[in-house]
Amino acid sequence: MIKMISLLVRNRPGVLSHVAGLVARRGYNVESIAAGPTENESRTRISLVVSGNEQALSQVTKQLGKLIDCIEVRDLKYSEAVTGEVALVTLEAPPEKRLEIMALANTFGARVVDLDEAGLTLQVVGSINMVDMVITGLAHYRIKSMARTGLVALPMDSRENRERML
Repeated sequence: MIKMISLLVRNRPGVLSHVAGLVARRGYNVESIAAGPTENESRTRISLVVSGNEQALSQVTKQLGKLIDCIEVRDLKYSEAVTGEVALVTLEAPPEKRLEIMALANTFGARVVDLDEAGLTLQVVGSINMVDMVITGLAHYRIKSMARTGLVALPMDSRENRERML
């Protein structure tokens, strides 16, 4: 089972380490963790995806909520969240294959962000499924290196506002 969690924490040194440490000590497997500033410079948003058995995962949100620097913890369902990921993929791209690769990349909205005589680097932005699909489509070209941010997520405001009106 996989659980997606959004945390709002105080922007202090060591907070991300405390979150990761808590998760690791409890034996949860971290699928991805991404942290970054919010609109308020004193706060950081952490998007966390963990996997494990259902019983263990039911405790994750409660445990994280007990951290001193934690302001808000929310379990997110994929259908109730706006999600995204960024991937950088460097491919071997001899001149005769470049147009083919660039056409495929363009189909998925990927951008060429670096190019040299032996290869190119693409930036892919989208849902996890979209990023996975692009990487699968590029797999038969030789992928030299790749970096992915992991999932970032926010609750879908439009859905919350609709529910409040009902």
